[in-house]
Amino acid sequence: MNREAPCKLLLCILPKGVAAGLLEILRKEKDILRASVKSARGVGRITPLAYRGIGAQSEKEVVSIVVPAATADELFDFVFERADIARPHGGILFMHELGPASAFVLPEVPDEE
Repeated sequence: MNREAPCKLLLCILPKGVAAGLLEILRKEKDILRASVKSARGVGRITPLAYRGIGAQSEKEVVSIVVPAATADELFDFVFERADIARPHGGILFMHELGPASAFVLPEVPDEE
């Protein structure tokens, strides 16, 4: 990938426990290494407590994935399918423009004996 190519950001808000598997799939199948996961809490609007004005808090994972603009639409569809976002309470996926982004790769470290 060109280090200064225009990029887009895919931002997923997913149920807890989904992000690690998604990152592994992206690494193995699409060679995507520019991604991160953060923990968060969300308040559901369609829960029994929502009718009393109290949302049920649940833990979420926020996944940020930087992808080349040229393949962003394809990767958006891939993430949507593989993260199973179409199911009820499956999460949400956004995509927006980024400026140029360069990859930061840590150097290989030899195994200690």
